Order: sequence, then C-alpha cells, then structure tokens
Amino acid sequence: MTETTPRPGGEPSLGQLVGRMTETMSTLVRDEIQLAQAQLAEKGKAVGAGAALLAVAGVFGLFGLGWLLHALYLALDLALPGWAAALIVAGVVLVVAAVAALVGKTMLSKGPTPQPKESIQRDIDAFKAGVSQ
Repeated sequence: MTETTPRPGGEPSLGQLVGRMTETMSTLVRDEIQLAQAQLAEKGKAVGAGAALLAVAGVFGLFGLGWLLHALYLALDLALPGWAAALIVAGVVLVVAAVAALVGKTMLSKGPTPQPKESIQRDIDAFKAGVSQ
C-alpha cells in the first residue's frame, strides 16, 4: 500500500513526488497547448488581414489599369476616329491576354505531372524492404 502522509522530517514520499511530477507535467502541457492556440489565432488574424489588404490592392490595381486603358483610348481618339481608338486598345488588351494565356499554358505543361501509381509502388517497395530487414 502506498504512503500518502509525509515521512518523518517533512520529506515527501516517492508516490507524492511522482504525483506532483505528473500533475506539473500535465499542467505544463496544457499551458503549452493553450499558448500554441493563442499564437495560431494571432497569426491567423494577421494573415487574414494581410490577405484582405492584398485583395483590396488587386481590385484597385484592376480599376487603375482600366482607367489607364481608358486614358489611352481618349489619347488615341484625338488622332483617330473613336471606333478605331477603341479597336486598337481592345486589340492590345486581347493580345496581352493571349500571350499571358499561352505562356501560362506552357509553364503548366512543363510542370511535373503527379504519378500516383509510381508513388504508391515506391511506398510499397520501401515498406517491403523495411519488413524484410
């Protein structure tokens, strides 16, 4: 039977020391988990705010690009008929979009394609090699 009363001289028993240690460890682990949760929540808020600001910047950037294209149209309209100026600006925008799409498609096609069958086979081979040792 374990002893729960202190020993003579005020020293705690081994059972009491182990009990204190496990209580202290569980408190420490709980506190560390709470700290990690608080840090993740704080970081999540900062990341969310940063993402929102980037979205706002993207929207305003697109509006700015639209205004610049409109200014280009108005500048060309001084030298050409309105329909020709609009056609030139639209043509330039479509050419830029087409080039960006082609470059993006090329970059995607050059990227590595995942081969799940090969990956699974490598895992099986590694597992077999580990079991046979």
